[in-house]
Amino acid sequence: MFIGFDYGTSNCSVAMMKEGKPTLLPLEGNDVYIPSTLCAPTRESVSEHLFRHLNIKPSSEVGEQLLRKSIAFNREEDIELVPEDILFGQSALSLYLRDPRDVYYVKSPKSFLGASGLHEIQISFFEDLVCAMMANIKHQAEKSTQEAITDTVIGKPINFNGLGGDASNRQAESILIRAAKRAGFKNIMFEFEPVAAGLEYESTLTKDQTVLIVDIGGGTTDCSLIQMGPSYQGKTDRSNTLLAHSGQRVGGNDLDIYLAFKQLMPLFGMTGLTSSGIKLPLKQFWDPIAINNVEAQKDFYSRQNLAVLNQLRRDAKEPEKITRLIEVYNETLGYSIVRRAEEAKIALSDSPEYIANIALLSETLELTIERDQMVESIESPKSKMIELVNDAVKQGGIKPDAIFMTGGSARSPILCQAIEQQLPNVPIVKGNDFGSVTAGLARWGEVCFK
Repeated sequence: MFIGFDYGTSNCSVAMMKEGKPTLLPLEGNDVYIPSTLCAPTRESVSEHLFRHLNIKPSSEVGEQLLRKSIAFNREEDIELVPEDILFGQSALSLYLRDPRDVYYVKSPKSFLGASGLHEIQISFFEDLVCAMMANIKHQAEKSTQEAITDTVIGKPINFNGLGGDASNRQAESILIRAAKRAGFKNIMFEFEPVAAGLEYESTLTKDQTVLIVDIGGGTTDCSLIQMGPSYQGKTDRSNTLLAHSGQRVGGNDLDIYLAFKQLMPLFGMTGLTSSGIKLPLKQFWDPIAINNVEAQKDFYSRQNLAVLNQLRRDAKEPEKITRLIEVYNETLGYSIVRRAEEAKIALSDSPEYIANIALLSETLELTIERDQMVESIESPKSKMIELVNDAVKQGGIKPDAIFMTGGSARSPILCQAIEQQLPNVPIVKGNDFGSVTAGLARWGEVCFK
């Protein structure tokens, strides 16, 4: 049996074909979407969990080395790992928000898979993270199907990392393949996520069109200009119909991060001055919320950085704000701050203002954010997304008949309006914001595995 598998930056989902139509399968309770999150007692618990409780062995000598180190660390810390210690999805997020200091929490590991400069041990660790998540999703899907799932089509962005190019894409795909095989999949295919979304849209067409697919996910924005319609359905080779591709690692998460940086981080001292009138370094306020940047997170939460933060507090004109920043360090609150920004972003799509609340140990910070302030805050990532739209159309050399928008951030009226301004008089069609890619991957699986 095969499934379409959208291993997303924000959410994951899978679909099977049933009576000629894609059907999404429940993965967490009755929910067909599971947040791309994992929570464990320690960072080292993930590798041990795979081996001890799922009988999933490392795929390489480096992986075996990581497993040995992980087991040794947990023994030293007197951690006896049980299967229930590893949580996924909303359960993982809920535990983290209740007690962020005493757990290891990771969101959106897909964002890191194409990162440049990763050491072999880091690559092996990300493979373990992805494998644990995939194994959980496969198990949950099989509970619904009551059948063993052996084959899958996995979606991939046009580019996993804008800086690394083809090397980053190869690295990310290799991690996904190894993780999927260890999770129990036998035959694995890939399809571009915007192309998959387009296949689902194509099933509704009664005549051929040139369609611009704009897939704005949590971690990437991908655009594909595709010829589609009844003449092309069911064909195994669609290479001649793909007129242009563009993609970059900029997505909904970046909108959240920029909104948090511009609007929330001043509460923690950003834009402040030292007592001698010098501006405080921006890096200390960017790194804690750059949740999709491995090095930034490592730098901020390093032991050495605590000394830097304490010196910053001594130098600052408003030391009480830097005290809040030190609490972010001590309580690992970066994810929580970005979460508040995400809530504000969603609310401001429909409301002129939003009151954001950030709970600290000694106080609750409250800030009113206006819609215009949000628009200004996200200008940089929004501009990059619009550049990708223009690039795909320019490459293809033809104006599309329609624009099909999908992905979680495709709901944003701000982004839709910006695209309308670039391509006036081209109708925008909305798909299932989270499910179009998954459904299209299942449809492509029917072609690949028939």
